[in-house]
Amino acid sequence: MQKFTYVLTDAEGIHARPAGELVKAAKKFSSNITISKDGKSAKATKLLAVMSLGAKQGQEVEFTIEGEDEVAAAAELEAFMKANL
Repeated sequence: MQKFTYVLTDAEGIHARPAGELVKAAKKFSSNITISKDGKSAKATKLLAVMSLGAKQGQEVEFTIEGEDEVAAAAELEAFMKANL
């Protein structure tokens, strides 16, 4: 199992465009990828679930990745978050 946390720097937080790109990135992997914030969690492959977290600028989200390609998935998603959110 791989985990990482990220503090959102985007002024809009996780809004529609980057959420869609995040879901697209997560769907490339077979691992189970979950995003959590304030006790709520969502599958990273479900757009509405990701947006329902309501993650805003300055808030911390935690990614949990479990599966056969978890190391690659964690590295790519962490890089995506740094570049886009």
